[in-house]
Amino acid sequence: MITSRAQKTIGDLLALADIKINGDNAWDIQVKNDRLFERVLSEGPVGLGESYMDGDWDCEALDEFINKTVRAQLESKIRPIKMLLPIAQAWLINRQRKARAFDIGEQHYDIGNDLYTKMLDSRMIYTCGYWKDSDNLEDAQVAKLDLICRKLNLQPGMRVLDIGCGWGSFAGYAAQEYGASVVGITVSKEQIALAQKRYQGKNIEFRYQDYRDVSESFDRIVSVGMFEHVGPKNYRTFMQVADRCLDDDGWFLLHTIGTPISRTAADAWTDKYIFPGGVLPLASQITAASQGLFLLRDWHNFADDYDRTLMAWYENFEKSWSQLSGYDERFYRMWRYFLLTGAGAFRANRGQLWQIVFSKSGVSADYNSVR
Repeated sequence: MITSRAQKTIGDLLALADIKINGDNAWDIQVKNDRLFERVLSEGPVGLGESYMDGDWDCEALDEFINKTVRAQLESKIRPIKMLLPIAQAWLINRQRKARAFDIGEQHYDIGNDLYTKMLDSRMIYTCGYWKDSDNLEDAQVAKLDLICRKLNLQPGMRVLDIGCGWGSFAGYAAQEYGASVVGITVSKEQIALAQKRYQGKNIEFRYQDYRDVSESFDRIVSVGMFEHVGPKNYRTFMQVADRCLDDDGWFLLHTIGTPISRTAADAWTDKYIFPGGVLPLASQITAASQGLFLLRDWHNFADDYDRTLMAWYENFEKSWSQLSGYDERFYRMWRYFLLTGAGAFRANRGQLWQIVFSKSGVSADYNSVR
């Protein structure tokens, strides 16, 4: 068998992560088309992901394949010129500016409520669950919602702003279980439509609105899984909006994926196919953006729970695939790649999951950490 230079290069790199080409382990890759090797060397993460979408390779345990490659830092060993473009764009352009605020809604959250209904829990919560005392997705997501309410010391009659409300899961829970009055904003028309239908008659107002356009007073502010779309050039603006909307004695909880690795943009495949303009923040970027506006009261990291959450979503997706219509085989492979590579990245500690509680800088009330 003749081995190309590209195949040998990729094979040698994979060996550093204990991965073999056409090996017997579940995390070994099974190559269907040798063009894979040149595509990866010339296009990096985009080439790897697109090759999988095109059926050039398979892997039984794709999540573990990613876990191993990330731990071995293989992505740092392949740096094609094409990978520099999104980095340059992030430095030169504000990709999350207001004029583009609704792009992510159209390209990701509006692709079909049927897909998300089948994949997520019954409340349709598209963020990390809290598995501390839970052994299933449904309970883990309710536990997360209740954790947030307890961290905010939510009381009946309080007015709450939910920045990035999704399909209304937190708003519905806070209104039903804690008697709060909630304003939820999102950039997804599909989320708004379903949320309004689900929570009709509740003390909740859902708005199709960018966070920069909110200028009202609230007792509490919460943002769950939206900060990843804000972008470094807008972190300070986001914090200023929260500051102007939060009452002087209020509390603000930020729930976001974070990263220990400094980046100006998400990896190129994720940026192209899943979350255009998405960027994971560094802890230092969050503290810098909040400086002089908020006092940091609590920082809770439960990143391991996102691995379990993503694997639970993947199981639901697999079980429900035959019931979904309007999606082709390439979409199936794209979505499988998205969910399982995400789980593998969290397993490798590349992703973090933070819940951060802020108060106004002048507030003197004690804060007791809740877990």
